[in-house]
Amino acid sequence: MSELTELNKFKLGFGLMRLPRLKDDTIDLEQTCRMVDAFLAAGGTYFDTAFVYNGSEEAARKALVERHPRENYTIATKLNARVAKSEEDAKQQFTTSLKRLGVDYVDFYLLHAMGSGNLETYEKYHAWEFMREKKEQGLVRHIGFSFHDKPEVLDRILTAHPEAEFVQIQLNYADWESPEVQSRAVYEVARRHGKAVVVMEPVKGGALADPPQSVKDIFAAADAGASCASWAVRFASSLDGMLAVLSGMSTIEQVEDNVSYMKAFQPLTEAEQTVIAKAQAALAAIDTIQCTACRYCVEGCPNNIPIPDIFKVRNHQLLFHQEQRAKRDYAWQTENKGKASDCIQCGQCEGACPQHLPIIELLEQCAEALE
Repeated sequence: MSELTELNKFKLGFGLMRLPRLKDDTIDLEQTCRMVDAFLAAGGTYFDTAFVYNGSEEAARKALVERHPRENYTIATKLNARVAKSEEDAKQQFTTSLKRLGVDYVDFYLLHAMGSGNLETYEKYHAWEFMREKKEQGLVRHIGFSFHDKPEVLDRILTAHPEAEFVQIQLNYADWESPEVQSRAVYEVARRHGKAVVVMEPVKGGALADPPQSVKDIFAAADAGASCASWAVRFASSLDGMLAVLSGMSTIEQVEDNVSYMKAFQPLTEAEQTVIAKAQAALAAIDTIQCTACRYCVEGCPNNIPIPDIFKVRNHQLLFHQEQRAKRDYAWQTENKGKASDCIQCGQCEGACPQHLPIIELLEQCAEALE
């Protein structure tokens, strides 16, 4: 298995995507400096950013690179083919990232958000060859990619590109057996290929820091002093092969909470794993749409309604009651596509659904809740 995991003893990684912002939407540099200092003081070293994270790389330069010795931390950043207009434009991202960060090299360089929809673009832009070239030049220490897709797609990528040293995946206890995210299955593919793992979304975008009351009660009964977020981060950190478990921190209080239980990290005990299982069962007991995201319903929809994507947003709303996020995610999922209210009740989707879901009725509920 990969020796990369030995490079980062402190498994918590600082995700720089959700840094605090001022009223003018610029990053709050003063608070970011405090957060960076607290993270480093606790023993943290891994900082994760990306070319497309607005202001993040520059903030890393000002709060981290210009204020701390280079040997005291590692930086991960990413090349994003989706926003590149050409191969040259894609490769220029690396030079721009180095300049923004104010560094001579990056420790971890990733191809960003890989999945079946962009594999050919990364190949067309010769991104893999570019990463290998930068590693040979000493400008990149380790190469990998972040991933959003099914386990079989990950297997295909890792089979074609064994040079990838690590993979960054979405993983948390809520999505462990999710038919959409398939955290467990994706994680197992990465480990079967011997790759180190970086975890994103261990707290599911903050949702598991404030889970449903039934889950809160389970955690409180087990350990009244532990935050709900700590259970989520420790779940991911307890798995084998972890290079880093990223937390996208936005406040100094979040940093202080995270480092309080990670600086002397102990994997979940057998009894604590049982608590997690109870929390998973409590989430499963909440009434949600039992869609498996097979997408059979989408192919013949006359109005191009992304039914599984809408159901995913609705389920998150039902579970975590994050109303603003749900409406924002719904708008994004239906951009340039059909909305739930565009359903003409032709019934094609219901005839194609292996789960025999009342899709027409469910879309009416989604339209009422999300539009």
